[in-house]
Amino acid sequence: MTNSDKNSRISGFYDLPLEQRHAELAQRGFLDPDDFPVLEGQGGLTIKQAQHMIENVVGLYSLPLGLALNFTVNGRDVIIPMAVEEPSVVAGASFMANLARAGGGFTAQTTPPEMIGQMQVLDVHDLNQARQNVLDQKADLLAEAAEIDPILKKLGGGPRDLEVRLIEESPIGAFLVVHLIYDVRDAMGANAVNTACERLAPQIETLTGGRVHLRILSNLADRRLAKASCTISLSELAFGDFSAEDVRDGIIAAWAFAAVDPYRAATHNKGIMNGVDAVVLATGNDWRAIEAGAHAYAARNGRYTSLSKWGSDAEGNLVGELEMPMAVGIVGGATKVHPGAQVALKIMGISSANELAEIIISAGLAQNLAALRALATEGIQRGHMGLHARQVAIAAGARDDEINRLAQQLVTEKTVRVDRAKAILEEWNEK
Repeated sequence: MTNSDKNSRISGFYDLPLEQRHAELAQRGFLDPDDFPVLEGQGGLTIKQAQHMIENVVGLYSLPLGLALNFTVNGRDVIIPMAVEEPSVVAGASFMANLARAGGGFTAQTTPPEMIGQMQVLDVHDLNQARQNVLDQKADLLAEAAEIDPILKKLGGGPRDLEVRLIEESPIGAFLVVHLIYDVRDAMGANAVNTACERLAPQIETLTGGRVHLRILSNLADRRLAKASCTISLSELAFGDFSAEDVRDGIIAAWAFAAVDPYRAATHNKGIMNGVDAVVLATGNDWRAIEAGAHAYAARNGRYTSLSKWGSDAEGNLVGELEMPMAVGIVGGATKVHPGAQVALKIMGISSANELAEIIISAGLAQNLAALRALATEGIQRGHMGLHARQVAIAAGARDDEINRLAQQLVTEKTVRVDRAKAILEEWNEK
């Protein structure tokens, strides 16, 4: 079965027992039976593998891996793995993806996978002349950088440009910054870019008469952007006592708050990152780099603001858009080492880093819509608390059938607290 034949709509998936969920994934061609031990923790990352990944290893740490359903991205149905501990993220993204299907799903695109390597040049006597010296030798410097990684060169990657910035004021005075623009293809790119900067540093010192201090990739990957958009038909927005127009206008008003107020924008963007980080983590990518780049990009015009935009089209439909840096890879690093990351990529049918970025940005936009819809209508707590109640029930000591029963009572009482959950369990045990 090809990727284009797969359907991300699996009716009743939420209610199926684990074994049947696995059976559905196998039957629909998303995974093979051999993949399921990895998902169950039996064939996943081993302690021996972990000891080669980081220092002072003492064990392994697990997170729930859920599947966001109903997604159509660029005309292809895709199931999206999400590693996350927070209730309602997977359910919210799945529900919003279903609403978006009526309008064609998500349309996403990416710019070329170009990363920025920075070289900080100190102790320069004549900054302007040094800058010009570097620019005069740009072609030779790029040619040198192109020979550093023959495999990347063969794949069509390598250096693309060289820029020189003059920092006129800083706590240590003026200095130069040389930017190496480097196409890393399907890698995240940190190792390739850092290696290239190290190689060019001696020549930069010769040309500037200065001293190259830092040589490091920038996580503000604003040359490597991902953008997603969707149209939610007005007819899909009404529910309960809320009219379609009220839901649409409430979502737009909630976004407008984030657009102008950094206190609201921080929480608004955190909701976006709920969706983004969960997929980044599931695929073994660097979620901290993605977070850093996202928030820096949100403040790129001198004021921290919303990463997304929401409005209405001529027909009154709700339209959304999200753009942010998305430096993710499918080769190298933990992505290749971690068995769970490999299964996650397989579920999505990923063939390139750009395709992964397009899926991740779509998940972020869906999660943003889920949060805005809840905030603008029934409030964020109603749906979230229903899911959170199960965690509280488990923390209080509930087991098996008690968990859902106790969670339901906590929600009914509108008192989702561990102390109350323990008290209810004690009442049940006394009967």
